[in-house]
Amino acid sequence: MGKITMNITKEPNKILHKKLAEIKEITPEITELILDMKKTMVEAKGVGLAGNQVGKDLQIFVIDENLAKENGVPDVYLNPEITELSKDLAEMEEGCLSIPDFWVNIKRSKKIKIKFMDENGKKQKLKARGFLARVLQHEYDHLQGMLIKNRIK
Repeated sequence: MGKITMNITKEPNKILHKKLAEIKEITPEITELILDMKKTMVEAKGVGLAGNQVGKDLQIFVIDENLAKENGVPDVYLNPEITELSKDLAEMEEGCLSIPDFWVNIKRSKKIKIKFMDENGKKQKLKARGFLARVLQHEYDHLQGMLIKNRIK
């Protein structure tokens, strides 16, 4: 196995428990960070990766490119905000790259609406359902300083 591009921040690192800072503009550093995060996520075999998981206090996450393509959505989300969560929930087992070998059943909304800025700085809105909605909610949680183990009742 090759070296992971960026180190993945693990529990109990404090950055995983704080609400992250908004991204003001797309700088060359942000563009480079996006590329590094995508590579790191693939190498770590994750379906999503948030800013604080690579030690960055920034509201950014990337999701699996194939998942994004299948659903016709972007794979990069900056300053995302979930604006609507369906009352209809589904339960599924989730894991997290920041908590190795920990799996837990989590109930999440089956459908969501999310608004965000894409990697070109363009504001976007979309509706997601099913597994995509789950991944977006999981990554969005990271940006709020919430981990799956904090979701256990």
